Amino acid sequence: MTTLAHWTEAAAAVTPRNKMLIDGKWVDSASGKTFETVNPATGQPITSVAEGEDGDIDAAVSSARAAFDDGRWSKLTPRDRGQTLVKLAGLIEENGEELQLLETLDVGKPIRYSRRVDVAQAVHTYSWYGEAADKLYDDISPTGPNALGLITREPIGVVGSVTPWNFPMMINSWKLAPALVAGNSVVLKPAEQSPLSALRVAELALEAGIPPGVLNVVPGYGETAGRALGVHPDVDGITFTGSTEVGKLFLQYAGQSNMKRVSAETGGKTPNIIFADAPDLEFAIGAVGFSIFWNTGEMCIAGSRLLVERSVYDRVVEEVGELSKSWMPGDPLDPATKAGPIVDQAQLARVLHYVERGQEQGARLVSGGNQTLSESGGYYVEPTVFADVSNNMDIARDEIFGPVLSIIPFDTEQEAVAIANETRYGLSAAVWTSNLGRAHRMSAALKAGTVWINNFDTSDITAPFGGYKESGFGGKDKSLLALDKYTNVKTTWINLGRGGV
Repeated sequence: MTTLAHWTEAAAAVTPRNKMLIDGKWVDSASGKTFETVNPATGQPITSVAEGEDGDIDAAVSSARAAFDDGRWSKLTPRDRGQTLVKLAGLIEENGEELQLLETLDVGKPIRYSRRVDVAQAVHTYSWYGEAADKLYDDISPTGPNALGLITREPIGVVGSVTPWNFPMMINSWKLAPALVAGNSVVLKPAEQSPLSALRVAELALEAGIPPGVLNVVPGYGETAGRALGVHPDVDGITFTGSTEVGKLFLQYAGQSNMKRVSAETGGKTPNIIFADAPDLEFAIGAVGFSIFWNTGEMCIAGSRLLVERSVYDRVVEEVGELSKSWMPGDPLDPATKAGPIVDQAQLARVLHYVERGQEQGARLVSGGNQTLSESGGYYVEPTVFADVSNNMDIARDEIFGPVLSIIPFDTEQEAVAIANETRYGLSAAVWTSNLGRAHRMSAALKAGTVWINNFDTSDITAPFGGYKESGFGGKDKSLLALDKYTNVKTTWINLGRGGV
């Protein structure tokens, strides 16, 4: 493992890409505007990035449309597209140290995780979809002898991808890899807090052989660049990960323009449910720390509601309170750090607001709740545990996107299900029990796209990811099912005539 001194020296020497990539060229914004991307560990700017607006999105979409229509990518064989993605995966691996540093500087992710998780997952995702490219078959419908029904998939055209700041490289790969392998062209609008790794990966995509115009990157703000993508009449589909409120805006944008396809993953309020018969209660309690304090709680699947059977409730509250102290944040460039800063000042203020609301509404503060390391200039907050929470409190209902845990007691299986499902979200859930029947009953009853039994957030690229209710719509990320979002299904019905031998 490299040292803090190594990463500090590397950070001082890094030169991020800070222009937008349109039609294979680095360009300034049409307006000349830039915005600062800030290191959340210090509060200091890293670089000024070109700020895309309507005209820049229009140029990027025009480039993507031309690339799609002339077939420079869309008409390649699946094998050729797939091999290019595999090459991109290799280039990301080769440049992994630079990319992990960009991720850590841009969003405050601990350096120990930015390579192990973000870079590694991006490498695996591009290579997995690349390897799958020429192993996907179309279908023939079960017709009678006088007809042939061909069912084929075609790329939808130009995809607009709007992505979040919590796992920039990983979630970008979930969107870009299936969209590209299907033959689409893409305009990516990364979150304004985290454009740096997206720009570098796009540069590597050109090096890998993805033709100019097929992947364009336009940094900017959601209300300008994001909206411009959403209403653009020549964008065929939008894939979005972010807040529920913004996801609803993209539905409006689609209705106001060309009824483009919209798929969105829009947050969660995961119930993490511990029964007294958990097969290993100590392991389950340890997993609570990972479920809410890892990545500083900035995860859509964060186990922010911990439901505990009353007979073990006091023990769990006490041990989780102690456990939280092992997740105190520190310098993300230090390989020993497990938790870094909140991504920016606005998000820090949001987290602290909810801590205040929890106390005002009567929850018992067990640990944390304060801003910390303020002398660094960064946006740090202590891991925070509330007990005796009721499900109607703000901290139990709203997605906070920070290291704030609400512990809620329950007495029966039916009560646990009722509490877990009493939310507008339905992204994920976890259940800890030794009772196989209960595990099946709970999985069937919980309104969530993913249910973990006796584990938390263990999965891989082969498993689809997405939610119920206001956690998402329009298709899944990951797995071969993700290709549904980026392809149109065409039926060709051939009349074979009558008669014959």
